[in-house]
Amino acid sequence: MRGMMRRTIVPVMVGLACAAWASTARTQTPAQAPLPPQSRVTVTAGFDNGAEVHIDNIVMRVTAVRQSIVRVRIGRDGKLPEDASWAVPSQVRSTGVRVHPASDAQSIGFSTDALDVRIDRATLRLVVRDKVGRVVSADAPGEALQLNSTGFSLRKVMGEHERFFGLGDKTGGLDRRDHAFTLWNTDAYAFGDGSDPLYKSIPFFLAGGDAQSSYGLLLDNSFRSSFDFGKSERDVLRFGAESGPIDYYIIYGPHPKQVLEGYALLTGTQPLPPRWALGFQQSRYSYMTAARVREIATNFRRRKIPADVIYMDIDYQDRNRPFTTNPKTFPNIKSLMGEMKAQGFHIVTIVDLHVAAAPGQNYLPYDSGRAGDHFVHNPDGSVYVGKVWPGDSVFPDFTRAATRAWYGALYTDFAKAGVSGIWNDMNEPAIFERLDKTMPLDVVSRIDEPGFVKRTATQAEIHNIFGMQNTRATYDGLRTLNPDERAFVLTRASFAGGQRYAYTWTGDNSATWDHLRLATPQLLNLGMSGFVFSGVDVGGYAGMPSPELMSRWIAIHAFMPLFRAHSESGMPDKEPWAQGPIHEAIRKHFIEERYRLMPYIYTLAEEASRTGIPLARPVFLEFPERMGRSFGKPSDDASSFMLGSALLIATPQFGGSANEYRYGFNLPAGEWYDYWTGRAVKTHEIKLAPRIDQLPVFVRAGSIIPRQALIQHDGETPKGPLELHIYPGPDCQGTLYTDDGHSMAYQKGVYLRQQFRCTTDGDRLTVHFDQREGSFPAFWSTVALYVHGGRGKAAPRIIADHPQMGDVMVSIN
Repeated sequence: MRGMMRRTIVPVMVGLACAAWASTARTQTPAQAPLPPQSRVTVTAGFDNGAEVHIDNIVMRVTAVRQSIVRVRIGRDGKLPEDASWAVPSQVRSTGVRVHPASDAQSIGFSTDALDVRIDRATLRLVVRDKVGRVVSADAPGEALQLNSTGFSLRKVMGEHERFFGLGDKTGGLDRRDHAFTLWNTDAYAFGDGSDPLYKSIPFFLAGGDAQSSYGLLLDNSFRSSFDFGKSERDVLRFGAESGPIDYYIIYGPHPKQVLEGYALLTGTQPLPPRWALGFQQSRYSYMTAARVREIATNFRRRKIPADVIYMDIDYQDRNRPFTTNPKTFPNIKSLMGEMKAQGFHIVTIVDLHVAAAPGQNYLPYDSGRAGDHFVHNPDGSVYVGKVWPGDSVFPDFTRAATRAWYGALYTDFAKAGVSGIWNDMNEPAIFERLDKTMPLDVVSRIDEPGFVKRTATQAEIHNIFGMQNTRATYDGLRTLNPDERAFVLTRASFAGGQRYAYTWTGDNSATWDHLRLATPQLLNLGMSGFVFSGVDVGGYAGMPSPELMSRWIAIHAFMPLFRAHSESGMPDKEPWAQGPIHEAIRKHFIEERYRLMPYIYTLAEEASRTGIPLARPVFLEFPERMGRSFGKPSDDASSFMLGSALLIATPQFGGSANEYRYGFNLPAGEWYDYWTGRAVKTHEIKLAPRIDQLPVFVRAGSIIPRQALIQHDGETPKGPLELHIYPGPDCQGTLYTDDGHSMAYQKGVYLRQQFRCTTDGDRLTVHFDQREGSFPAFWSTVALYVHGGRGKAAPRIIADHPQMGDVMVSIN
């Protein structure tokens, strides 16, 4: 890490007990030392929820936030830093559970119902174990804590079979082990496999090697930070920051899903999106006129390719100035919004965070911003000016609550016109004509925020949370302007906890087969970092994809959480029909499949909004015994994913000879079905050579998947029965969730949730319909049951625990 060459090292002495532990790390408890080490602890304090110790001028406080979550804070000069956070809300940080003190001659500590926590009296070395003695997380022997004048670095032991995931949308594959990363939000146009840093800084990772030992770690520090997973020092995890507090959380599972739920408890979940946002989204930089937007919409409807969203990039604006429209090319934005909604389209407009520096030109964002002193400053007190799309620009001071309220109110005209969502781009923040692509580190923001000491802070501290607070202002503004509607905000930059305000995508990727390969691990790691509703620029932003690449990309990402195609300026058209009728038909098929599967996808979305469990998830999240395997080959779990617990997409991602490329894939243990045919899969070791119009998708036995009749957009009501596709197997069950798809009424009980179960007895299959929850009426009057796999010769027996289930039709495949 930069700045670590001139450091003052806090010495850490390793006694006999520590040496014995190091040789058996993560497998057993340490051997008892014959004599305790000399205690260097000068002060010990116990709390109902933890303990605090002092050695020399170092103070360490460890507290239990939950039975399975501990918080570690370390301060220098004998005191802890300010207890404030952009990532973890104050109401979460202030909670705790009562612990049981557990100290002895060697250590000071406590236990909860899930964990045993010990701090070595001689070294401050922290070891956290589960209740059967397995090590969850432990400081590494040697110099576990290293300090310099402002920064710090911590070293932890890495287990031999541990794998590491998360940190947002970093490249380099699914597993972070043997890699090192920098967290510093950066405009990374056409990034590559080794590019780092990227757009987002999410200082959280999930670690584990099997179903019994998963944990997560969140470093709550907004300065430039780094994570090294054994790259510079074998079997040692090193993380730290250039400045700021030493404040981190250890989140114990042991199941990886429990870790992600714990992270969501700390930092929050993404709001349930409007259902239309889960449909197909079409974008381009830019559709230059209102007439062109109408033409795109007409083509979708005429060709009967389902779609819900069209984006308007910066050229709809007057001279690239945010919160304006070009009076010549977009003369009546309200009329255009009305026309689009009449055709079932929602318009999302880009609004970058920079404000044109335009004094005396009746530009409201600038004039009102200057009047309210809402912009960031240079060290000398003048307003900072940087060049971006409008030319000279100024930047809102988003760490002030008053500034966020002012900024949110700027969306008033867009809300009145009927704009459905906002796209916050360039919010790393990106600045032109600078080698570092961003603001100088000494640019000054003012922190005036509940839960923080009122003070000034430089860009060095604020940079990584700038985009997050930008989207917070947008989200809160939209919710204030339309309190009964869900807000859709898409962001490029963010920080831990930013999922509370916005959805995201991976930025300016490229139209290459390599970027298609990168997309799956990027989105899976984003999902495990709190951003469960994420996507990429389908087809690649920079450059032009071949017809085969575009078709493959659409096929795979029809099963991803957000499904948005985008393109840079100057490229030929990339709309689904743009490369001929053969590929139009392929793309239409997979887009239609997504819309038929929408009841299942929306059910997963609602679950994710409550629990933080991602829609698109790595295979090991459902089969944790696969967590410790290698993720380095294109044919293994790194290039495939689960959509929920039921569907496994074994993605063919390598191109050129896309129709001939053969690869192997080992299905997880258990029984599986082919999604497209409904037939049982006979072997777990499969060889796949799909044509460009095919995608290998498998269904886990024991799944009940809800589907619907095809619609062209979310505003249509499906004309036909609710379909329940039953794949018999152990613990056979499924869930359906639905609501009106756009309002906040679901928070008041206006929703429908129903559980389905099936049991088998010989050749008899019984389907159980549990009592419905919520008051929202069903769109269907008939349920069609499709029983797959050809099991049984008798028709299913139906047990309906809900009197309004409707008629039932049965088909056995």
